[in-house]
Amino acid sequence: MTDPHTPTQAVVLAGGQGSRLRPYTDDRPKPMVEIPGTGVPIIGHQLSWLASEGVTDAVISCGHLAEVLQEWLDSAQLPLRVTTVVEKEPLGRGGGLKYAAAHLPHPDRGWYATNGDIWTRFSLRDMAAFHTERDATATLALARPRIPWGVVETDDFGHITDFIESPQTSYQINAGVYVFSPDFAALLPDLGDHERTTFPRLARERRLAGYPLPQGAYWRAIDTAKDLTEAAKELAAQGR
Repeated sequence: MTDPHTPTQAVVLAGGQGSRLRPYTDDRPKPMVEIPGTGVPIIGHQLSWLASEGVTDAVISCGHLAEVLQEWLDSAQLPLRVTTVVEKEPLGRGGGLKYAAAHLPHPDRGWYATNGDIWTRFSLRDMAAFHTERDATATLALARPRIPWGVVETDDFGHITDFIESPQTSYQINAGVYVFSPDFAALLPDLGDHERTTFPRLARERRLAGYPLPQGAYWRAIDTAKDLTEAAKELAAQGR
């Protein structure tokens, strides 16, 4: 039996222009860029992951070159039911999320959301349980990305003791994956950015939770051509 607290619906925010991924995004939206070595675009990996975590319905919010994404969705064998929505005019991140959420099949149930440029694998069911235990209205997945430079360690006297290539930062960042309770959508702005309005308000009210990604969980935001190269290397190294 399905746990009533575990969402079975999700929103994927796939409307970004991906200007830092050019020339890959000259003729396709960022989520349609293929991960080298897989033959599958980012959105395909995301939908497979969501389906493996019990999601049966996804709403994809399209924008830049929406027709390219919609054409691929129409031709692909998808593991879940997909609805696409396109904003008639730019609504901002919060407004766009609210508009997409209005098309979810079960407005009285919780839901997941993910940014369209995230490639990750971890248990959404565990994240949903974390969200429920804390009675949160919204829960953000938190990642510790790798610093793109090598770092230097020193002792108290100033001697260099070690060089470490691309270590994980000690800071946690918003990983672009969320669990939302049914009442969250009503708190979103019709126009504007929820990360400047809704999230700070929920944080002040102690209704915003942060779920640290489990040790060893794979996570990468695909923002640049270098990210694609690194993802391909990681894919080869891990035999995924």
